[in-house]
Amino acid sequence: MKADIHPDYHEIKVVMTDGTEYMTRSTYGKPGDVLKLEIDSKSHPAWTGQHRIVDSGGQVARFNKRFAGLGI
Repeated sequence: MKADIHPDYHEIKVVMTDGTEYMTRSTYGKPGDVLKLEIDSKSHPAWTGQHRIVDSGGQVARFNKRFAGLGI
């Protein structure tokens, strides 16, 4: 590897959404920083298989109203 072109690789603490913590190595922040996750594999629907429809701003309601007559 060339000298002085790579980011610093150091230990940080990762805090999962359920409060569990572990140490890992990363280029994130400074040595000893804490990375608090908002989404992780224990709570995200992509990994848990529990899907929810989030209606932000009525988009799902508008879609259902617009295409309600297309059903067979």
